[in-house]
Amino acid sequence: MIVFDTIGKVYPARGTGAPVAAIADISFSVERGEVFGIIGRSGAGKSTLLRTVNRLETPTSGTVLVDGVDMTALKPAELRAARHQIGMIFQHFNLLSSRTVYGNVALPLELAGVPKARIRDEVEPLLDLVGLADKRDRYPAELSGGQKQRVGIARALASKPKVLLSDEATSALDPETTTQILHLLGDINRRLGLTILLITHEIAVIKEICHKVAVLDGGRLIETGPVFDIFAHPRHAVTRSFVDPVINRGMPDSLKERLSHEPVAGSNPVLRITFTGERATSPVISLLSRKFNIDLNIWHGQIDEIQGAPFGTLVVEVVGPETSIEAAVSLLKVNNLGVEVLGHVVSGNHRVAV
Repeated sequence: MIVFDTIGKVYPARGTGAPVAAIADISFSVERGEVFGIIGRSGAGKSTLLRTVNRLETPTSGTVLVDGVDMTALKPAELRAARHQIGMIFQHFNLLSSRTVYGNVALPLELAGVPKARIRDEVEPLLDLVGLADKRDRYPAELSGGQKQRVGIARALASKPKVLLSDEATSALDPETTTQILHLLGDINRRLGLTILLITHEIAVIKEICHKVAVLDGGRLIETGPVFDIFAHPRHAVTRSFVDPVINRGMPDSLKERLSHEPVAGSNPVLRITFTGERATSPVISLLSRKFNIDLNIWHGQIDEIQGAPFGTLVVEVVGPETSIEAAVSLLKVNNLGVEVLGHVVSGNHRVAV
């Protein structure tokens, strides 16, 4: 549905400064009907990349295809027509204060010359869809932030787009309202089959709604794939910095301080075991203890759910003969459980942090 092919954007130099490369050589695709997230820190190039889809930003190099149409090759009149197929919602709503809820949603249809009777037939179902039928005659100043964003979503859907772009649409909202808006977007995706491409700096947004994710850093794509895979097996340090706090892969500093990178006399390895899918609720700890006659002291752990599938992490100190520990690690790997050695700790009394 959307294909980014070696997209780059360089902004010209200002004054005596050098040109700025906002994004470089980015390639990935978004399938029809997906909710696809782009995440990165401030300045990573998220907004620039998103805005190449509807040509609010024109790439310096590469191409962007939307439903088979090369957006980078369109002439002005062709671009205006193509933009009708691409809706967009914004962080700060961008509503007209002098227009009612109904008037804001109707605006794109009025600009397109749609007759008034047809506008009414199009707008009223959209107000129902976003839960604002009772607010049709209210003005933006009378609405909460979540209600304003619902107006923005309805307005973006007015032209029946094939693609919906979300530019940090929940970052100005409180957590409860954010969840409500994400649920609404998910419902719209399911009911209308709409392809949604969103940018965010909040990994919790990706976890809540997205099927796939691309991670940007310094204007480059560093990792992409299904959300579950990225959460379960983040490959890049930047990705891990986003994921770890949300799924509790990390450990409290008080526990980290006790670890040494290399084994010392009397120390035991500390493992992080990752459980995914059906294995997230398997009795792995008791199995390993019985089978290999080893003790596993639980340091830290959590079971979560990502995209409807269970996901868990457990940090354990393993006490026993080296050969038994190696056999236990091998069994974990054979059963496709993630396992990594975090360090080593000298035996003693251990606190449990679950």
